Amino acid sequence: MALGRSKVQPRFEDPRSLLGDRLRGIYLLLAEHGAAMFADDYFADLYKSSKLGRPTIPARVLATVMLLQSHEGLSDQEACDRLERDLAWQAAAGVDVGAESFHPTTLVGLRNRLRGSARPRRLFEDTKAAAAEAGVLGNRVRVLDSTPIYDAVATQDTITQLRSAIRKLLRALDQRAPELAAKVRSVLTRDDDYAEPGKPSCDWDDEAAREKLVDALVRDCLAVLGVLDGEELDGAVADAAQLVAIVAGQDVEQGDDGIFRIARRVAKDRIISTVDVEARHGHKSHNRRFDGYKAHLSVDPDAELVCEVIVTPANTHDATPVEDLLNEHAADEVKPIRDGRLRLWDRRDPLPARRRRLRGREGEGRPRHRASGSLRQGRLQRRPRGRSGHLSRRQHRCHPHRQGRLGARRLRFAVRRLPVADLVHHLVVGAHRHDPRP
Repeated sequence: MALGRSKVQPRFEDPRSLLGDRLRGIYLLLAEHGAAMFADDYFADLYKSSKLGRPTIPARVLATVMLLQSHEGLSDQEACDRLERDLAWQAAAGVDVGAESFHPTTLVGLRNRLRGSARPRRLFEDTKAAAAEAGVLGNRVRVLDSTPIYDAVATQDTITQLRSAIRKLLRALDQRAPELAAKVRSVLTRDDDYAEPGKPSCDWDDEAAREKLVDALVRDCLAVLGVLDGEELDGAVADAAQLVAIVAGQDVEQGDDGIFRIARRVAKDRIISTVDVEARHGHKSHNRRFDGYKAHLSVDPDAELVCEVIVTPANTHDATPVEDLLNEHAADEVKPIRDGRLRLWDRRDPLPARRRRLRGREGEGRPRHRASGSLRQGRLQRRPRGRSGHLSRRQHRCHPHRQGRLGARRLRFAVRRLPVADLVHHLVVGAHRHDPRP
């Protein structure tokens, strides 16, 4: 297959010339340095074992579309359409006006190859290096923030997880160790072959029937673990066996009568689905909850470029990955770091010992709003405030700066409702204005 190469000779309808000063931000960066960042052999290592070879699309075009797609949050089809219609995209990709796009499935195959390569984060790392070399990326301030990543799998209840974990283990054993799979099936006591997905049949309105089903599923899990005890497991079989052990103990507990029931508690690091075992329950506020993961970002506020990104389960606190986000600045001088929840701290002290007062950027005055908590011993300790982090309505009304004004306002309103409103209102207003008359 022919090698895709970027164009060298510009034409009169060059989109970069047409846009001029209107080309800004990440689009200008890719238009000026895209040819040096993404050479024609940029993705050559991804296709060494491919019998079909590399695609005829230039590497710069593919890399630019993937970056801008992530930047604007578009689908594969929308990104390919944007390459054909948007002048800023065409200037960043180094193509002419009216260039034809490629099929969206090309991006799917390229992402899969990137995940399995030796440098899966090459697009992010090379873009950041080019921005630093061009002087676009500053080195004084970093903004830290997090955003939820919603998981596509459905949250499973305890009964579904118990049955799905056994089913997943049997499928792995059938492929890698058929003899061991036969031993495991011989110890299962329920009348179930665990072949079909979903919940088992049960009279869900009968509490005794539900307890009996939970107890039978847990005992099947324990019997399976007893057979696997002492066996050498690896790969998918070991992961499936570990999942059975976790699921059998996170949501159930054995009563005094020896029957396993669903516990009236929530495990600290509870698995929410056997399909995606790393997803967790998370929340950004008291009322905003989500399932999946959390992306922690370090952003240069002047260049509006992401300097570092770390993905963690959704139940990870925002303060946990701070050291990894700022790892490249460990040897730098003192720099104020700002975030919506963590606010500011001094880089001279290690993270667990940061107890300095909050302060603004260098050269700025004191911030108008203080943080509702302080970072002590690696934790974000919050002051006693309302659920949203602000003063409650009662606390706000009782604030010293508002007591005098609100008190006089209520008194004037009450006085106007009296029969002798004119006389009393005159006396009250005069007293509020420090009138010496009685």
